[in-house]
Amino acid sequence: MLYTGGVSFFALLAVFPAIAILIGFYKAVLSIGQVSEQAAALADVMPYAARAIFLQEISRLANASASTVSTQSFLALVIGGYAAHRGFKALLAGLNLIHDETEPHGFFRFNLLAFFVALFAFALFTVVSGAVVTSRLLKHAGPGEAGGGLPANGLWPALGLVVGLTLLYRYAMSHRTPVAWGPSITGGVIATVFSTISSWLCAIYVEQIAPLGATYGSVGAVVVLLIWLSWNVNAIFYGGAFATEMEIAARSRDAPQLPEAPEEAASDRVVSLSARRASRPR
Repeated sequence: MLYTGGVSFFALLAVFPAIAILIGFYKAVLSIGQVSEQAAALADVMPYAARAIFLQEISRLANASASTVSTQSFLALVIGGYAAHRGFKALLAGLNLIHDETEPHGFFRFNLLAFFVALFAFALFTVVSGAVVTSRLLKHAGPGEAGGGLPANGLWPALGLVVGLTLLYRYAMSHRTPVAWGPSITGGVIATVFSTISSWLCAIYVEQIAPLGATYGSVGAVVVLLIWLSWNVNAIFYGGAFATEMEIAARSRDAPQLPEAPEEAASDRVVSLSARRASRPR
């Protein structure tokens, strides 16, 4: 929960600067109508209660002047870059703990790894959201063959999440050697399924079971967004745990069978966490 809270907080801090950066980029190369279409595509993955504040911010930036958006995008780049870097550091630290990494990265290596993971995640997010917009534009282009064979819009975010999480588990969760492709892909699929289910359950919870507007008032949408982020972060950590367990099971199958220890030495096989930490070289 410590790592989940850290990742969720910094993700919440980075999401609105990321919106300003994206709108600034799209206003430079796209029309206002395409920016609105992009906003609708991004908002589809959020619970309805948190969608209003998201769309309101996008509408404000889409209708602002180019100079205003450029200035805000520059400030957002600084704030969002800091928050995203801290969030991915917390995410990597949590995955390293799940994978039971006993030798931590050095300071510069760990910060550099978090920077490149954040950069790749932002690029992948931009590509996936652009694919959703392209899919919608082709779908509404007409009844011709251009939009007939395209997958549903919901498949693009799911596919992007599977690809991103698979690469995250394979290359960023282990310090020594990359995680095998099988556990990485399985963990990415499991995390994506749980993320989809948690988003659906979060929408039911905040809209039908426990409406948060009466309790939190005007900040209810932010609370909903934070709950949604924390549940999705938990799904990512669970996918990493599943991949780790698959690795352990594979190693135990490939390991040679050793003769069983005597009954009186059975207690020696149980090592407490404090004893393991005390045995590490300082």
